Amino acid sequence: MACHLPAPLLDEYELFVNRMNTPRVVIDNASSSSTTIIKVDSARKHGILLEAVQALTDLDLSIKKGYISSDGRWFMDVFHCTDQQGRKITADTSYLISRIERCLSMDPLCDFSHNRVLDHLTSLELTGSDRVGLLSEVFAVLSDLNCSVVEAKVWTHNKRIGAIISVKDQKSGSPIEDKQTANRIQARLKHVLKGDNGFRGAPLTEVLYPARVGMDADRRMHQIMFADRDYEGMDDRWPKEEVSTSSPLVSVQNWGERRGYSVVTVQCRDRPKLLFDVVCTLTDMEYVVFHGTVDTTGDLAHQEFYIRHLDGNPISSEAERERVIQCLRAAIQRRSSEGVRLELRTKDRPGLLAFVTRTFRENGLSVTMADISTEGPTAVNVFYVTDAWGHMPDQKILDAVVQRIGEEDLKVKEEPWHRYCSGSAAREGGTGGTGLLSIGSIVWKNFKIWA
Repeated sequence: MACHLPAPLLDEYELFVNRMNTPRVVIDNASSSSTTIIKVDSARKHGILLEAVQALTDLDLSIKKGYISSDGRWFMDVFHCTDQQGRKITADTSYLISRIERCLSMDPLCDFSHNRVLDHLTSLELTGSDRVGLLSEVFAVLSDLNCSVVEAKVWTHNKRIGAIISVKDQKSGSPIEDKQTANRIQARLKHVLKGDNGFRGAPLTEVLYPARVGMDADRRMHQIMFADRDYEGMDDRWPKEEVSTSSPLVSVQNWGERRGYSVVTVQCRDRPKLLFDVVCTLTDMEYVVFHGTVDTTGDLAHQEFYIRHLDGNPISSEAERERVIQCLRAAIQRRSSEGVRLELRTKDRPGLLAFVTRTFRENGLSVTMADISTEGPTAVNVFYVTDAWGHMPDQKILDAVVQRIGEEDLKVKEEPWHRYCSGSAAREGGTGGTGLLSIGSIVWKNFKIWA
């Protein structure tokens, strides 16, 4: 039977429901001497954990520890955060609270620092077989077709390449809306991506206009490389006992038939956006994280998640278990920067990227990752490069490249997050089993309460 409330009571009830469904954020800067504690409470929905992690990531915060719990329809996260230099957060806490709450509410006014609204651009999404000089050919085609590159992300993994490139017409500065021009761009790029050693079917070249909005670029990169199945046939070159970002240890176990969870454990070298990459992959594979813990000891990260599929079931087959392990390992490795970091900051001009990447190719350098952006009239680009065999490039070659492009424009930077790390620290520090056991005991106690 329907319940008819008087208007004043109905207003109060609607206000109560609205408050219950509005995420609440509390920032505690007093309880810990080394980290800022951020607590997020929200009604549980699929993807809410990813939204919380993405909000913190877009604020350039580093998550050192975290506790995730979901009781019934309610969801609570506790994150111990620092800035990228490892210091407590000193920014205005009211601003941070407002920013995070808006992002969790998917407020259109929430301006992600790494995902500006690009409704004045055309977006190109590309995947294909990677090879030395491929990026040079892509940018040469775009320059030849009078496309000005405003932003781009390029990842390579397991002999595959994925890219999202946002462009505009070089002459008019407008999105590329002419169908014939879009088809010409697509055909030329498809020819370049096909190359001579293509496998796994035809390359992807998709023209989206306007550029995709409302989707984090990093999340979209994971999605297009996942769709390209870059996780298949991965090379296990590293000993399994050695822990690095290039060889993460991932395990999946079912935790008792009565409780009905699958337990995912990830252990690898810590790096920026590691938690985002793991949670993003689980979310897009349609798994729900009900409980979890995150811990960082030195430069080693330990993550443990109690998950179920969206249909409420745990992982039910060996094939599904292996697929989850492969996909999580691939997600961690995609962003693990390989090679030397080169930073380019110069006045933007037509053909700049074609010139820079052609110089890399002519000197035998292969681009393994790139992050390209513009700040007004200035091009701000980051490239990671190796030699043609995937090794660190010779210093003389780097010097020649810098000399050709310009010593004031191109800088060789030390990169603190190395893809290829020895396992010595892992062996000296152990595998972190004790830390995981203590964190797991917290989850176990909570499970006893929830049960």
